[in-house]
Amino acid sequence: MAWLVVVTLLFNGVLSGLSLDKVIVQLPARRRIGAVAYAHYARAADLGNGVVFYALAGVGAAALTIAAFAVALTGDAAAPDRELLGVAAALSVLHSATTVPAARTMFRVGRSPDTGASLAPLLDRFARVSAVRAALQVAAFLSVAIAARP
Repeated sequence: MAWLVVVTLLFNGVLSGLSLDKVIVQLPARRRIGAVAYAHYARAADLGNGVVFYALAGVGAAALTIAAFAVALTGDAAAPDRELLGVAAALSVLHSATTVPAARTMFRVGRSPDTGASLAPLLDRFARVSAVRAALQVAAFLSVAIAARP
């Protein structure tokens, strides 16, 4: 059980870092460089190698978190650890659910004309959903981190 929680913590930590980088560093930059320039960047990064990388990180973190919770339920994990992993699993499911509208919006950015009028509302929507996703992911990470304590 301990190794599974550590690997789960690692995946959730990576995904939390990616999420925070997106909402604290990358998305605010669109205000400085403009929606069109940011869309060019997003098409090259998020809709390029990012599609596979982010999917693997997100699915991996969620699957591991749910697996850790399942093992905790069937094993001899302490009640507080089961509860924390249950919270983390629920938060992971919510994070995954909010990824659907975020991904749809980003794919629309990929297909939209290069005008600020068409891209700015999409990027604003993506930023709002991404902030919610980041909060859910960081909360999941913290729940797993507390459960992983010695």
